[in-house]
Amino acid sequence: MAITVNGVEITDAMIENELPRHVEAAQPLQHATHELVLRQLLLQEAARLGLDGEDDDARINQVIQLEVPPPKVSEADCQAWYAAHPEAFVTGETVAARHILFQPLQDVPPALLRAKAEGVLNEILATPARFAELAQEHSACPSREEGGDLGMLARGQTVPEFDAMIFTLEPGQIAEELVETQFGLHIIQVTQRSEGQTVPFEEVRDMLAEHLTSLGHGQSLHQFLHLLVEQADIQGVDMTDALVPLQG
Repeated sequence: MAITVNGVEITDAMIENELPRHVEAAQPLQHATHELVLRQLLLQEAARLGLDGEDDDARINQVIQLEVPPPKVSEADCQAWYAAHPEAFVTGETVAARHILFQPLQDVPPALLRAKAEGVLNEILATPARFAELAQEHSACPSREEGGDLGMLARGQTVPEFDAMIFTLEPGQIAEELVETQFGLHIIQVTQRSEGQTVPFEEVRDMLAEHLTSLGHGQSLHQFLHLLVEQADIQGVDMTDALVPLQG
């Protein structure tokens, strides 16, 4: 079945030409097709408004500038976002952590690996002083030579699951549950913590204003494209998943 947008066909040649721009998408063909449909809707909107740019991109940009103007962000908006996201404005926060890694092995059933890791975790919870000893004995990470010590870690320096755990632990505290990451199962202890400092609002006001303006504009554009899709006669392609909601 041919793909048409208000009667205008999206040809196979057009899709083939667009496809190389989407090779990294999870579904390149679908992504390329959706992109062409949305561009066609915007070009049709440009024609309806009588816009006459030098090329398709210029006409599309004129539609967006006219129909989706950037929102006005107030000082109060910036202050509210700053107050609601305090963790985003902490700089220099670090923890010293150590771990024991149980790495998945092809010939070891996952349940058996977890049972072994939980057994070692119980030993450590009962006798924390044995952490380094047991790390040297069991850990699959090179840090085992240092008793599992990973040194000082800043936010975002490790994988998300590990990062989320170490910044909830107090100095000396051992995570009471195993932490699973792409590398395997971890027993984690934080040995030191530096809380860092909160960046004053005055220093991030302009950056926040730019961020909120960009976020608001993206959300408005998202809504505008949804409206164009809903009002159009689109045949041959399902546009249900074409627009992913923007978050900030």
